[in-house]
Amino acid sequence: MAILHNNMVRLVPIERAHIEGIYEAAHDERIWAHTTMNLMTKEAVENYVDSTIEKRQAGTAFTFVIIEEVTEKVIGTTTLFDIDHVHKRLEIGFTWLTPACWGTAINTNCKYLLLTYCFEQLAMNRVQLKTDNKNLRSQQAIERIGAKKEGILRNHMVRKDGTLRHTHLYSITKEEWPQVKQHFQQNLL
Repeated sequence: MAILHNNMVRLVPIERAHIEGIYEAAHDERIWAHTTMNLMTKEAVENYVDSTIEKRQAGTAFTFVIIEEVTEKVIGTTTLFDIDHVHKRLEIGFTWLTPACWGTAINTNCKYLLLTYCFEQLAMNRVQLKTDNKNLRSQQAIERIGAKKEGILRNHMVRKDGTLRHTHLYSITKEEWPQVKQHFQQNLL
């Protein structure tokens, strides 16, 4: 698995050596408000890291640790998953950032690196992203990068609190990638 980087962030394949950094970055309840996971304890982080390494070894998902270039600190993770090599599609998701990085260009840079890798190295036909209908920040971020909203998956998941989640589904296709890439380069990076 490649290391992806630019002058703002470095995306590194997750390893057990990242447990402490992930725990420090993840220790804020606000991060987990719209997710199905919660990395507030060291044990949860250890289980998460072990699980993601197993999935990488099986070839079903690839999780990256997000490292801020300036500070060299772990500030989150992001994952390529639901990888279909026959139809050449996958999903980017399970992305979280420590709140100090919210509203910065960090997530935009991560998505640019991941999308470039997906379309230009892995030769994917389609990359999709999904988010909770209540997570307006994520919806706005996905729309800002140029992903097309395809619809809403109703009653798609059960949240941690037992309520039903509707999931907004977005995608970018290989035909759209050149225009999306240009939008990134001219307006977002």
